[in-house]
Order: sequence, then C-alpha cells, then structure tokens
Amino acid sequence: MSRSVFTVRLLGAAATLMLAAACGTSTTTSASSVAGPDAIKAAAGGVLSVATTSLGPVLVDSKGLTVYLLTADTPGHSTCSAQCLAFWPPVSSAAGSTVPAIQGVTAPLAVTKTTSGATMLTAGGWPLYTFLQDKAPGDVNGQGKKSFGGTWYAVSPSGTAVTAPAKAAATTSSGAGAYGY
Repeated sequence: MSRSVFTVRLLGAAATLMLAAACGTSTTTSASSVAGPDAIKAAAGGVLSVATTSLGPVLVDSKGLTVYLLTADTPGHSTCSAQCLAFWPPVSSAAGSTVPAIQGVTAPLAVTKTTSGATMLTAGGWPLYTFLQDKAPGDVNGQGKKSFGGTWYAVSPSGTAVTAPAKAAATTSSGAGAYGY
C-alpha cells in the first residue's frame, strides 16, 4: 500500500472516530434514558423523576442518581455545611421558585437555600442531595450513612425517608452469595 493511501485511510479513520465521539456526547440526558424503563421522565426540564432501585421506588436527579435527605435537616431548612455539600451535592432547582408537578411524585416540591445561599429542591419539605460515591443510576451507596449530624436516606416519591435496607442479591445454590455491604 502506498504511503499516501495509508495516510488518507488513517485520516479518514481518525475523522470517523472524532465524529462518532462528538455524536455520542450530550450535555443533557433524560433520567428515563439513563435509569432504564422504570424511570418516569420528569416534567419541566427533567430535574427529578422516579426510578426503581434495590430500595424500591426512589427520587432520582436528572442523571438518574439517587436523591437523599439528611435527618439533621428540618423541613425547608438545610444544615449541610460547605464541607458536607462537597460530599452531598444539593439537587439544584430550575430558575425561579416555582417547581412544576412531576408525574409519579406525590410529595409537595419546593425550593430552599443551602447554607451557602444556593437554591436547592425540597420534597415534602426535605432538602434534597445526591451522594458523591453514587456513580451510576441505581447506586444507593449513601443509604443509611451517618455523617454531618444525621443519617442519610433515599427519598421516596411521597417525600419520606426510605429506611429499609437495600435488597441483597440472591445467593447461588453453592451457598456463596453476594455480600450485603
């Protein structure tokens, strides 16, 4: 093969890869496409939706990540400091203070402020957060964690804490099974 033909083919392959990478990049993703068929697409910008996890149905953010509440908070008031927010980012609200109804969510939705003054969503009055160690839709790594003055729980569509532990994976017939931690 001549050098010029090889160079053209190499450049063509590189261009194809760059185009494929650019087409696969998206800055917005609906929770229903990330969290699978159990997710209910959120209205008005996809800020929140409902997905089924090992805890059952829970609220998830626009990326499909589990949403949590902190028991040290009180309805409408976040106690999560800047250090806390580094591990437990708030679920940001869309511009304005009005939160539209979301299909499948029965909790009243509203807006409050973080301790630093940023706007965040509430469900049933509880300020809403995600957890830095949840990397993929369906992860519930923050469930039951005790830190920052309280306990973290996933939030049900009714706005209450999901206090049941995650369902363990089924064990195999040989007796070896999943570890529950």
